[in-house]
Amino acid sequence: MRRHAEHFDIRGNPLSREGRGGHDAPPSRCWHLYPIVALALLALTGCDMLDMYDQPHKEPFEASQFFANGMSARPLVPGTVARGQLREDDAFYTGSVDGKYVEELPVPLTPELLARGRERFDIYCSMCHGPTGRGDGMIVQRGFKQPPSYHTDHLRNAPVGHFYDVITNGYRTMMPYNIQVEPRDRWAIVAYVRVLQTSQNGTLDDVPQAERAQLEGAPQ
Repeated sequence: MRRHAEHFDIRGNPLSREGRGGHDAPPSRCWHLYPIVALALLALTGCDMLDMYDQPHKEPFEASQFFANGMSARPLVPGTVARGQLREDDAFYTGSVDGKYVEELPVPLTPELLARGRERFDIYCSMCHGPTGRGDGMIVQRGFKQPPSYHTDHLRNAPVGHFYDVITNGYRTMMPYNIQVEPRDRWAIVAYVRVLQTSQNGTLDDVPQAERAQLEGAPQ
């Protein structure tokens, strides 16, 4: 008759069913190792997270020996265009088409556009050009070089693209405002400049017939 293999402890004594891991066996005596194992796993995970958080990198303007020019910052690939910055409309973004200033506004002329233009003009332009565009702003009164009046024949006949270009790129002692004033607001200012020119050089014939009575009856 074949006998089942017996199990013995380290002293050579036969093990009972419980000692061989039966369902009535007592809990494992290694439970006190569980916290140590858990802490070890957590430490390993923490090391990986730290490596991800503090990856090798270069500070702004830091030198690099990897690239031939010694710069860590890489130039943009030629032809790169930022999202939303394609700017295919030359008239809107430059004020010129084929090297010539545009004669008409590339945006709809609305009361809202003029109101925005007046607001931007008062903020960025009036301190030099004055509230009516005569070049008598407050800093001019305090000694700054006077800009030309908008009401000269030369500027009254200048195309709208000229004013947009001056706002964008500056002119003589005037600094460019392409950072402070976005393109649409530049056109709003240009439209308001035209309003100032018309208001200071207009005649009664320029007033609609329905509104002339109000002007004619107004106190002098």
